This record gives sequence, structure tokens and C-alpha cells, in this order.
Amino acid sequence: MNLTTVLRAATALSLAASGAAFADTITIATVNNGDMIRMQGLTDDFTEKTGHEVEWVTLEENVLRQRVTTDITTRGGQFDIMTIGMYETPIWAANDWLVPLDDLPEDYDAADILPAMRDGLSHDGTLYAAPFYGESSMIMYRTDLMEEAGLEMPEAPSWDFIGEAARAMTDRDNEIYGICLRGKAGWGENMAFLTAMSNSFGARWFDENWQPQFDSAAWSETLNFYLDLMNDAGPPGASSNGFNENLSLFQQGKCGMWIDATVAASFVTDPDDSTVADKVGFALAPSKEGVDRRGNWLWAWALAIPAGTDNEAAAKEFIQWATSKEYIELVAENEGWANVPPGARTSLYENENYKDIPSRR
Repeated sequence: MNLTTVLRAATALSLAASGAAFADTITIATVNNGDMIRMQGLTDDFTEKTGHEVEWVTLEENVLRQRVTTDITTRGGQFDIMTIGMYETPIWAANDWLVPLDDLPEDYDAADILPAMRDGLSHDGTLYAAPFYGESSMIMYRTDLMEEAGLEMPEAPSWDFIGEAARAMTDRDNEIYGICLRGKAGWGENMAFLTAMSNSFGARWFDENWQPQFDSAAWSETLNFYLDLMNDAGPPGASSNGFNENLSLFQQGKCGMWIDATVAASFVTDPDDSTVADKVGFALAPSKEGVDRRGNWLWAWALAIPAGTDNEAAAKEFIQWATSKEYIELVAENEGWANVPPGARTSLYENENYKDIPSRR
């Protein structure tokens, strides 16, 4: 073996060792929602491109919030990336608990993130979490049951109509319940829904002087309407049901209506998972007659990096991959355009393939 061959071999070994040295294992805490589960199934693409391995900690929503809040406040260092939302991000960023995402490469195109999402995940104009998907809320309903009840869903229904339709569609003998709503305790579970609902009844948490308003007539009306509706037309055990539980009930054909996150559209219309995929209609979230606010919310599940992680560079590479335009195309290639994560990027809503999906029109 001559000197040139030896040097080439040594160089190759050096490069291989160098590549291995820069390959990290990152730990990600995430929620057990369908889009996040789908992302885990595509992680090999990230590993092939970067060499970094990923370890997932997938948790129910309430447990996730407890775990990541404890870890970030105590600087526990269990996670390199945390799945958080618009509530935590600006507060944690103000406390210097998150790594700013102000150095993402130009081809990531941060300007393409929808303004409402970008603003909600920023502090003092700096992005601290990148949205994986964004959502509002809406009504999903069984068109066949609505027709059988002799009713027609308005484009912008009132709560009175929702109550009438839910009771008319309920058939407990056949395990069909007119409406499924969040009842599981938690600020991101039943309180997310009830806060949006109360707003559509004209209620609010505080007045301009920060005085609590929970003893107002509007709050009383909200809660009584909710309880009466669920007692009359809701499924048994509703106090244990959050997003995932109600999604399962709807997919099994047991809910006449479900008011929840817009991101659920792809799951209730997927014939591989939903027994009623071809019988689903959509409408705006309801409001009380005479109130000009609807029961909508604005939310994003987003990826953020806790300050102090030893794997900041690898974590940023993962966020760039998971929230990029290219990731959306990867999901479309593997799962179809109906299943890409919605609500985060402007360019998605300019894409003709996405515009052609009936549930997205």
C-alpha cells in the first residue's frame, strides 16, 4: 500500500469519525395527536438527511403540559425539543427559558408562516416556537343524521339550533349521541372549549379592571346550556372525553355533531379510519343569537427548544425539517394532501393540490 492510498484511507476514516461525532440523539416531548404520531413515522427521513437520531416521549395532552412545565421551570434538561402552544411560548420566552429561532436559514422561509401563528409564537418580535400545525374550531356533523332529523345545518348556526339538532339526532338505543364536546378536565381540554363557548355567549373572564366575571349572567347561561345539552344529547362518560376520545367516537359513527379543532377534518374524512368519512359536513362554530362572536379559538401546536440543552444545533435542524414546506410535501407524498398538517404556512393555501380537497374548500 503506497503513501497516497494510506492518506486517502486515513482521510476517509477521519471524515466518518467526524460525521459520527456531530450526530446527536435528541429527545422530543410531544402530544399524542394524530399529526404528531404521523410525524414520528416519518422521522427516518430526518435521520437519513442529518444523521441525528430521535427519541420520542409521547404523552396525553394534560400529562405533556405537566411534564414540560416542570422540566422547563426546574431546568431539568429531560428534553431537547418541547411541543407547546401559544399560551406558553411568549411567557416562557419572556423568562429566557426558550432558545430564539431568529437564525433559521433563508430557504426555511419564516415569512411564509401565517402572521397569526407567527405573532402568537413570538415575544418582542422574535419567533421562539415554530408551528407544526395551526387550528381554529368548527362544527363537524353527520349529514345523514341531520337529514333524517328533518333539519338543515346553517352555514353559521346559533347555539339554539345546535341544541335542537343534537336532541333530534340522539338515539341512545343505537348508541348515537347528538353531540360530543370536551369534558375532560384541563385548561387545554374542557376549559379551552368552555372559554371559547362562553365568549360566544357574551361572557368574559375579567373586566377592564381585572375583576373576575365568572358570576355574570352570561357565564351562568353558558354553563347551564352546556350541562343541559350534554345531559340530553351527549355520550355517557363525557367528563372523561377530550379531543382524542371524541375523535374516536365520531369516527365510529356515534356522534351526530362534534365541535372541536379544525385539524380534525382530515381524520373524520379519512375512509381508512372513519366509518362515516363520506357523510361529514362542516359549519362555523356557533354563537348565541344576538352575540356577534363565535365559539372559535386560535391555537398552534409548535416546537420549541428549552434554553440550556446540549443539543441546540441538532434540535434546530429537526425543527427546520418538521415545520418546513418540504415536510408538508413529504406527508403529501406518503399520506396524501388531505393529511398534511394545516394552518401554519401561507403557501399551503395557495397550493392547487390542497385547494382541490373537498374538506379544505
